[in-house]
Amino acid sequence: VDDGLYTEPTKKRRRSDRDQRFRAFPSVEQSALKEYEKLESRTRRVLSNTYQKLIHSVFLDDSIPNGVKYLINRLLALIEKPSLDPIYIGLFGSTGAGKSSLINAIIQQAMFLPVSGESICTSCIVQVSSGSCEQYEAKIHLLSDQEWKEELKNLTKLLHRTEELDREEADAWDRDDAMEEAIWKLQMLYGNGAERKNYEELLRAKPKGKIPTSRIITLKAEEAGELSVKLDPYIRTHRRDLDGESPETQIWPLIKYVEVTLPKSEMIPEGVVLVDIPGTGDFNSKRDEMWKKTIDKCSVIWVISDIERVSGGRAHEDLLNESIKACQRGFCRDIALVVTKTDKLHLPEYLRYLVGLAAIQSQREAILERNGVIKLQKNRILKEKLKTKLPMDSKVLEASDLVYTVSAQEYWQQALLTEEETEIPKLRGYIRKSLLDKKRRMVTEYVTEAFGLLLLTDSFNCMENLPNEHLCMSGLRRFVEEKIQLLEKAIDQCFAHMERPLQEGVRNAKASYRRILGACLVRSRGNQGFHQTLKAVCLKNGIYASRTLTRIDLNEAITQPIYDQIDPVFGGIFRAGKPTGSALLPHVEAFKHSLQEKMMEIGVRSGWKYDSYKKSFLIQEISAILGGLEGYILRKKRRIYESLTTSVQNDLKPCYEEAAQIAGKKACERMKDVIRRGVDQQVAEGMFERAQERMQHQFQQLKNGMTEKVKGSIATMLTLASSQGDGLYKELADVKSEYKEMEKLHRGLREVAENAVLRRGMQDFLLKMSPSKGVPPKA
Repeated sequence: VDDGLYTEPTKKRRRSDRDQRFRAFPSVEQSALKEYEKLESRTRRVLSNTYQKLIHSVFLDDSIPNGVKYLINRLLALIEKPSLDPIYIGLFGSTGAGKSSLINAIIQQAMFLPVSGESICTSCIVQVSSGSCEQYEAKIHLLSDQEWKEELKNLTKLLHRTEELDREEADAWDRDDAMEEAIWKLQMLYGNGAERKNYEELLRAKPKGKIPTSRIITLKAEEAGELSVKLDPYIRTHRRDLDGESPETQIWPLIKYVEVTLPKSEMIPEGVVLVDIPGTGDFNSKRDEMWKKTIDKCSVIWVISDIERVSGGRAHEDLLNESIKACQRGFCRDIALVVTKTDKLHLPEYLRYLVGLAAIQSQREAILERNGVIKLQKNRILKEKLKTKLPMDSKVLEASDLVYTVSAQEYWQQALLTEEETEIPKLRGYIRKSLLDKKRRMVTEYVTEAFGLLLLTDSFNCMENLPNEHLCMSGLRRFVEEKIQLLEKAIDQCFAHMERPLQEGVRNAKASYRRILGACLVRSRGNQGFHQTLKAVCLKNGIYASRTLTRIDLNEAITQPIYDQIDPVFGGIFRAGKPTGSALLPHVEAFKHSLQEKMMEIGVRSGWKYDSYKKSFLIQEISAILGGLEGYILRKKRRIYESLTTSVQNDLKPCYEEAAQIAGKKACERMKDVIRRGVDQQVAEGMFERAQERMQHQFQQLKNGMTEKVKGSIATMLTLASSQGDGLYKELADVKSEYKEMEKLHRGLREVAENAVLRRGMQDFLLKMSPSKGVPPKA
């Protein structure tokens, strides 16, 4: 068989698959993405060829020189580096806020995810993305057996009465929110009467629904509607008619999260994950941990609130506060308020408040006018709130759009608003731009780093032997040591800015903790309906999250005065921007530039050629080393930020455990007394001061980790750049052709950027010249 008969169709199919990935982008952006994709693909091929040559050249050696080992490992790491980490966009809102409807509109599938009408949707996380699969697919991830046993034990503790209660206490017990939810979960999974069984009995009971041993349920369908029908019972749950529930619905309490993958989409590009995040977390420890980690890995958070609740409701304020914390401790760089259901407007009522303004002639005009007012008001309020918590030069404060007013219903009907006026296309445009910008940065860094490695590889067989080589490298080492000492001092100065806010925060916390704790332990109905909720708080070490109540976190509440003081300073330490006394990353960037400039200077004095491999390698490798350091810093900052609440939670754990054991008459008041006394005792023994010390210790650990990484990596790099007499190298395979190709790809980065600018200019010109779209008729 002639292999050529099969080669060409394969190439065409692969090219077609690649093109399909960009269907969500207009032609101009598609062209830029294809060029970046081509650069990345060719770079990986060059790296792979180089790697193969090196492996073959040292295959039979008894010992491989250290320099060659380093190079092989670096090549392999770069070859295996993911093409692009997903961009997580979190839709953060309460049940009924319109998250599912918004996702359906963005992905152009009207009823794909079930929306919460009279039914109540699950509190699990739902992720939606597009991929290379041919079918629509959903994976329902269930709690492991051990994770469910842990929750089951806590649920039965909530429901277990050790003593008879009087009638008033029994009524209050039965009306408790935590009690109702615990009963609901057990009945859903094990049937009516399950709430009266103890833990051991339920362990022996057989669940009503079928639970796969893999703890993953996979659903597939050819069409979106077909998968939606299959998925519906897993996401939508009901409080009534438990006996009539489907087997799928019966395992709802075990669902950890749902992962939905669409075939290649014209609306949501591959590499973007839309995450429906419930607003409160979950009673199950693993689900709650995942809830917080999911928030923290989102680079964008949209706080979702419907038009009827955005002005008077408290829910979106709590969600916004949680989103700001994600900016402090996670990867979030952008926050926006998305106001949904903006087509809802009662015209006669609205017109009563427009005295003195221009007459509104129609429902459509009123909606647009009201949306404009909401945008101005909420944008100002949101920006002021962000200014109190984030540094003044934070990127999110420079955003032109902090508030979107959307209508999923009008997006489909367009009876009152145009497609553009629903702002769904605007959100899609934001998603596309985020992915395009990230792809551009990733490919630029990838090609640049690969070019540095090829410079070094090609140089192995053509070493520069300069008479003053040893003096040159010795001087560079001394300079690096001096600069590292200066970097350590700069890091200390950054962290020193936290000292005074921490001290002030501790003083404020000590002065206000009783008032804050008292407010957390009081409910509008007194103790009615709060018995078991408080017990649930204690069982979970001060934290309780449910589908019906606002999240309760006693540890976070009593440390909030400290966070109020440190938030702007903490954000300032981890921000990017111009070098200042408090910003950490700009000092790292300044350190990088100082090393690169010194290498240029030493190279000139030492006689290195203008295109010297050594000079180029050192400059490129410094960028790679310190670029990786930025990721290390960002990963560590979450532990630092949460160290205050973690410290307080650990100190209060004994009193939570003691309170959780209380049952019988007056249990609620007795639990409160134990918590109050426990907190008083810990504060007197220095609880807040210990939290401060632990945060400062975490800062010190970050500093030590940074300097150790810098010292080790740069020492290795300088050793590699030393002369051939060090015995680190041997004659390797010729990679000149790979180096030449890599050199062309590196030059191609500038060409791609110039082409993108030219195409955008042409696109903008054509858009200005084209006629505007019509609008719906006035209503």
